[in-house]
Amino acid sequence: MEQERTEINDLGEFGLIDHLTRNVEIQNASTVLGIGDDAAVIDHFGKQTVISTDMLVEGIHFDLMYTPLKHLGYKSVVVNLSDIYAMNATPTQITVSIAFSNRFSLEALDEFYEGIYAACEKYGVDLVGGDTSNSQKGLIISITAIGEVTPDQFVKRSTAQKGDLICVSGDLGAAYLGLTLLEREKKIFLENPSLSPDLENQTYIIGRLLKPEARKDIIDFLHESEIVPTAMMDVSDGLSSEVLHLCKQSNLGAVIYEDKIPVAQESREMALKFGLDPTACALSGGEDYELLFTMKQQDYDKIVLNEQISVIGYMADISEGVHILTKGGNKFKLVSQGWNAFKQ
Repeated sequence: MEQERTEINDLGEFGLIDHLTRNVEIQNASTVLGIGDDAAVIDHFGKQTVISTDMLVEGIHFDLMYTPLKHLGYKSVVVNLSDIYAMNATPTQITVSIAFSNRFSLEALDEFYEGIYAACEKYGVDLVGGDTSNSQKGLIISITAIGEVTPDQFVKRSTAQKGDLICVSGDLGAAYLGLTLLEREKKIFLENPSLSPDLENQTYIIGRLLKPEARKDIIDFLHESEIVPTAMMDVSDGLSSEVLHLCKQSNLGAVIYEDKIPVAQESREMALKFGLDPTACALSGGEDYELLFTMKQQDYDKIVLNEQISVIGYMADISEGVHILTKGGNKFKLVSQGWNAFKQ
């Protein structure tokens, strides 16, 4: 049975926006005016406003050959919310702008927006505006996330202190391994389209790439435990790159322990299958959207029972540089091998 295809030209821009936003429901009191006027109106009732924008471009940040549109919509929102949580703030609104070529039907955009609404519902965020446009080829997505924070409770990258513990949430390297597996199967398929992809039941690592989650749970835990990180950021470009950012911005050095870096068993096994070093995948992979933060040593007892947080090292004097201590007892300078969007 052939799927129905509605050409977007049949609706026009305003018709398209009306169609895609017809079921929007407001969830936050701070959203005074949402979609339908020239601009949204937001009142954060004396709290400070946090804003972050991300752009995702087909062929650079995602490949529609193996990325379902619903997953893409969901991920597009989550990667922006992750930046808001990384400021120790609560996301409340998003705007979504897309440019798409005529190969996309109305049904395809509906599927994409299904993912957007699923993320909005899960994280309690309102869609309050955006724009649509044609592109000559492919799909371009730009999302702005807006959040709120109690005055001066936001956490920067530049405020770590010497002696602070370096912590990371969840596990690292899985998304990169999911990408490696999908790219392998894509290559095989392009060479021989009669072969079915063999994803080896690797639902965990593939899910980490295609449908990541933002770590709202970690921010909630920190609030409940009365821990205010001294510095924080999310892990989007690989752990080594992010640790070096923290050090540069805070004007400090750091020591990371290889055996403390959290890597899931599924990731470890898949890395070895690919002939890759699991630690290298964690350090350089990217797209994990975990939280990297520093905190005072006296807060250690508060986090020790949280299995979702690993202490991986400490901040040192700038004169000590940034090093990783390997399982074998060797000391290496940490280098930024993180993924680079400008590297073709």
